[in-house]
Amino acid sequence: MSIQQQPAPLTGQHFLFVPGPTNVPYQVLNAIHRPMEDHRAPDLPAFTLPLFEDLKKIFQTTTGQVFIFPSSGTGGWEAALQNTL
Repeated sequence: MSIQQQPAPLTGQHFLFVPGPTNVPYQVLNAIHRPMEDHRAPDLPAFTLPLFEDLKKIFQTTTGQVFIFPSSGTGGWEAALQNTL
């Protein structure tokens, strides 16, 4: 087997204490192998509904309304600006 055909070593096995690529723990690797949830899926509201109460606790508000915006930060700013004009 040539060098190019050898499988890459699994991450998370060794401790690497230099700047650059970091080893990823196996729990994280297993978690990212799950399929991504579609933000338009019919079961997503049931999944995200409990997050709103948790976000209120994080932002220390009981009367404010929190939002989950399916976009980048730039998309959120653009939507906020467009809705104020």
